Amino acid sequence: MSEDSLRLVTVERTSTGRFTATNARGGTIDFGTGDGTEFTPVELLLAAIGGCTAADVDVSTSRHTEPAAFTVTVSGHKVADEDGNRMTDLAVAFSVTFPEGASGDRARAILPRAVAVSHDRLCTVSRTVEAGTPVAVSVEEV
Repeated sequence: MSEDSLRLVTVERTSTGRFTATNARGGTIDFGTGDGTEFTPVELLLAAIGGCTAADVDVSTSRHTEPAAFTVTVSGHKVADEDGNRMTDLAVAFSVTFPEGASGDRARAILPRAVAVSHDRLCTVSRTVEAGTPVAVSVEEV
């Protein structure tokens, strides 16, 4: 694998149940365990799924016209069973409207295909979740 393929974030504890993730470009996002208003890790996973496919679809459709409204809702159920904690029944729902006219008609026409292509080929996040990619965990000596 090349250096260009590497993606990296660092997560630091800021206080009890509170964390900050920092990407390689210096961007940060705070999150927590659900005691406050911050996103939880599960909510960040849902946002990542929705954000990834939303970005793909936006690139395809906004070439024709700006949407009048563009909302993606991602849902799922957090369960704890013999397999441990996990999410089930993940669903991504698009609600997109385009203005009237020829450019809006073109955007509306390609919307279903753009959503399908994102899901089937382009969205790295949902493709990784669906593939069931193993996660290696280690503890480094300090």
